[in-house]
Amino acid sequence: MLERGDIRTAPVQRLIDDMIETMREYHGVGLAAPQIHEGVRLFVAAIDVGTSGDEDDDAEDFEPIVLINPEITPIGGDLVEDWEGCLSIPDIRGLVPRAKEIAVRAYDRQGDRIEIRARDFPARVIQHETDHLDGVLFLDRMESLDSLTFLDEYSRYWAKRS
Repeated sequence: MLERGDIRTAPVQRLIDDMIETMREYHGVGLAAPQIHEGVRLFVAAIDVGTSGDEDDDAEDFEPIVLINPEITPIGGDLVEDWEGCLSIPDIRGLVPRAKEIAVRAYDRQGDRIEIRARDFPARVIQHETDHLDGVLFLDRMESLDSLTFLDEYSRYWAKRS
């Protein structure tokens, strides 16, 4: 857990910049510190939390958000099953149930306390990245491994059915 006073230090700011660069280099939508062997509760995500978003939107179009020590609260009971992948497990996709809408309390890059409401794809990304902070992969959240597929197969078969 990062202490609030440590957030604005040069090493943490450099880590954030490096994570954003790495996420973009690998064409990801999010990246959590544990994915790059850093044991802090921090992730970056290229999402627009003000919209329902769409995973087909170009993540490069969004200014990445930084969430430090996030705490998620589901809003309502709606769960939505949708496709997820992960930079840690390249070229694999699977159907994962997630809360449709969430509220998140966290610190931002400046160390200010923020509260965000997100729904649909942005909510999914935040839940996925927060899972990384707890050592959970999307595979662990799948109700069945029947939908687990390689990206090529997903593109040929599953994406057409979605």
